[in-house]
Amino acid sequence: MGATVVNLYCPLHTYTMSPLPPLPDLSRQAQSTLAEQLAAHYAERIRQRLLPAGTRLPSVREGARRHGLSPSTVVAAYDRLLAGGLVEARRQRGFYVRQAPGEARGSAAEPAAEPRRPLPLSATTLIRGMFQPPGALPMPGLGTLPADWLDLPLLATALHKVSRSNAFADCSARYGEPAGDARLRQALSQRLDELGVPAPAAQILTTVGATQALDVVTRTLLRSGDAVLVDEPGWAVEYARLAALGMRVLPVPRGDEGPDLAVMEQLIDAHRPRLYVTVSVLHNPTGASLSLHRAHQLLRLAEARELHIVEDDTYAHLASPHLPRLAALDGLQRTFYISGFSKILAPAWRVGYLAAPAAWVDRLVDSKLLSTLTTPSLSERALAHCLEQGLLRRHAERVMQRLDAARARTVRVAEAEGLRFAAPPRGLFGWVDTGCDTERLAEAMLDQGWLIAPGALFHATHRPTTLMRINFATTQDAAFWQALRRTCRHISAR
Repeated sequence: MGATVVNLYCPLHTYTMSPLPPLPDLSRQAQSTLAEQLAAHYAERIRQRLLPAGTRLPSVREGARRHGLSPSTVVAAYDRLLAGGLVEARRQRGFYVRQAPGEARGSAAEPAAEPRRPLPLSATTLIRGMFQPPGALPMPGLGTLPADWLDLPLLATALHKVSRSNAFADCSARYGEPAGDARLRQALSQRLDELGVPAPAAQILTTVGATQALDVVTRTLLRSGDAVLVDEPGWAVEYARLAALGMRVLPVPRGDEGPDLAVMEQLIDAHRPRLYVTVSVLHNPTGASLSLHRAHQLLRLAEARELHIVEDDTYAHLASPHLPRLAALDGLQRTFYISGFSKILAPAWRVGYLAAPAAWVDRLVDSKLLSTLTTPSLSERALAHCLEQGLLRRHAERVMQRLDAARARTVRVAEAEGLRFAAPPRGLFGWVDTGCDTERLAEAMLDQGWLIAPGALFHATHRPTTLMRINFATTQDAAFWQALRRTCRHISAR
């Protein structure tokens, strides 16, 4: 990406910094003391896992400066956390968030012999952020559209229409079809035909969101200990999901045109992976799309090395249908195509699907049945109505127009504050070079009410980076970029 990586990992107490603004919920007029308020602030972040086990709290001196308090007040707050069993004191090292009882120590992706500096945010933190009640500030780190961009009446009308028909009793009184609602699968077949993907309804399965589709394919094709190729940078949640299944994650550098095929070939020779998971269109986090030339090269390599490809097209409704899809180019021979509707309709509208090579369909259905039995027929039938009537297509066109305007404004206000984009701004996400360590930046911004996604989350192997991912739909506020620049300066001055 051409970004400069700056290593700022030195003990916190060796730095000095100007005081950051005090936390907005600390009040000298409140009934509880400042120490009690500060302790409650950290306790809540620990319980929500916004501060994972092993995270070091700011030193007493830094905490005093950061929150505009006396050192004795910070000590009193930390003592309360100690008494509550939420943190532990390590001699000459500081205060650390304690491991919760029963919480796993380490993971397959992080051997004990290679300790990793705890992140102030993690893949599960981003997921948990989706479930928080709406706050006063938008969340630049989240991957969903703002609520006021969604057409909820469209969904309500579709559900109302289905529930008034005979389909309501039919969908409610029995389990749905194992592969998914037949009417929806037919509508999805027509949708895929528009993208050039030859997928008859018999080769399509519906799932509980695109994430379950990824899980079904992985569990069907692989076993614990198998190697999997992934893009780097890539989707933080996918790294965590594969690691939790016991897979060996092999990162392939992802450039603007696609994966580095020379590195991929070396990894295939050394580890014999059976699967490559990629976002070919509007890649998360860079927004890049696979070039036609690189797509052809990748498919030739996959055929020669007997490699299957999972193509995650989660952002299909925000992209041009003319962009190259691997599943279209190889006719669903080696490619499993996955997509869903939560990004365009509503986050809670958990309907996803996968189109697969014919030889794998029965085994994929078996995996789906073992994990969820069947999927909700009523919501699937309502979605089929939206597709058949063109309602979803028209809604997606309106969202894309709005996103284009939001992206243009975000780029203007970000560049006005001296920030630069490490990849051309496209799609929902921007890949921004902040000029400072974004792990430290994420922690400091969280204190001010902003949840951001530091670049380290998008690397399968941990590394400090000055990059971060932002959501163009939720970063149009100049106040966010001003706070970001101000906080970067504080961090760089330490």
